[in-house]
Amino acid sequence: MAAPFTGGCACGAVRYECSAEPIAAGNCHCRDCQRATGGPFASVLLVPKEAVKITGEVGHHEVKGDSGNPIKRGFCATCGSRLFGFPSGVPFVGISAGSLDDPSWYRPAFDIYTSSAQPWDFMNPELAKFPKAPPM
Repeated sequence: MAAPFTGGCACGAVRYECSAEPIAAGNCHCRDCQRATGGPFASVLLVPKEAVKITGEVGHHEVKGDSGNPIKRGFCATCGSRLFGFPSGVPFVGISAGSLDDPSWYRPAFDIYTSSAQPWDFMNPELAKFPKAPPM
C-alpha cells in the first residue's frame, strides 16, 4: 500500500489521513484487544505518530495493556467506533484496520499475544506467531 491512506469512523465524524507507510501490520490476541473489539483479536497497522492527521472529536479511554504499560484507546465520541491505540513511550500509533477507507490492502505479518488467543480463533498458519509481544 502506498501512502497516503485514509479512514474514519462509522458515522464520519472522525477522519484521519496517514502520510507514511505502515511500520508493521498484525493481529493482537491479548484479552484487552479482545474486550476492546468484541472479537477474537484486533487487526492493527502501526504508523509513525507524526504521520497521522486526525480531524473530529476523539474520545479516549486509558487501560493497562497486557504489557503492563498504559494504552490510550481512541474512539469516535459520536458513534463509538474504535479507531486508534496510543501506547505509551513509543513513537507510533495503532490504527484499526477495519477503519480504513479501503481495508482490502491490509496484510498482517504476525499474530501477537497468541498465548491469550481463544480456542475457537483460527489463526492463519502462514503468519509469524509470538506468545506475547514480539522482540523490538
